[in-house]
Amino acid sequence: MIGKYPAKLDDKNRMFLPSRLREELTGRFFVTLGVNCGCRCLTMYTEADWRTLEEHYNALPLSQRGEATSLIFMNAAECVPDRQFRFTLPAYLLSYAGIRKDAVIVGRAGQAEIWDEAEFNAFEQENLTPEKLLASLEAIRL
Repeated sequence: MIGKYPAKLDDKNRMFLPSRLREELTGRFFVTLGVNCGCRCLTMYTEADWRTLEEHYNALPLSQRGEATSLIFMNAAECVPDRQFRFTLPAYLLSYAGIRKDAVIVGRAGQAEIWDEAEFNAFEQENLTPEKLLASLEAIRL
């Protein structure tokens, strides 16, 4: 998933799924707590990627299935877009990410993130520097 797309919440906490992400997020997908560089956002997972997360979690020894990992699952929402490609986000997820009305959906390789628009703009302004871009390219071995 790639790109960034403006989004708005309606009065029923629904958001449109961007057309460019519809093929990858067909049927149902999952949204849960997310974090990027210390900033709160929401992370969207395809159904296949969500199943992989579940498998990894279930493979952990019981002693490692603590609060931190289970927070991802206990705060997740299963989303199924309606005919207009709208999906509903629970209030607790919106509150966590500080999303009130205006948002940005951002592709991030195999996942997507949902950000409060002002928070994302501040994040992007702070991080969109040649030095940080070079560090990112080196991290993914380009």
